[in-house]
Amino acid sequence: MNIGQAASASGVSAKMIRYYESIGLVPAAPRTDSGYRVYGERELHTLRFIRRARKLGFSLERVGELLSLWQDGHRASGDVKRIALDHVGELEQRIRELTEMRDTIATLAACCHGDDRPDCPILQSLAT
Repeated sequence: MNIGQAASASGVSAKMIRYYESIGLVPAAPRTDSGYRVYGERELHTLRFIRRARKLGFSLERVGELLSLWQDGHRASGDVKRIALDHVGELEQRIRELTEMRDTIATLAACCHGDDRPDCPILQSLAT
């Protein structure tokens, strides 16, 4: 199948497939004599793996590590678990940061009268 069909079948846009190839995340697809990329089930499976990992928030670097482990039949599951638990820690940190942002904005919004007055604690806070 061509890149458009592979994009539809995998859920990864053609632009991202090209990008993943350009950074070496996936090997360059074989090409026809006329230069069109050709994808098969193996490539689709890899693209779906990447899509799922990205949806879970793994960085491209981590996706590369996971891909290498996935393709290595002699891998240690502990290596995969370490990557997953590191990612959980990163997610927990981001959740703490987002919670703090939400709470700060909610507090500022509660202090704002929201009327026709020009005084606005939200803008005052951003300006300091």
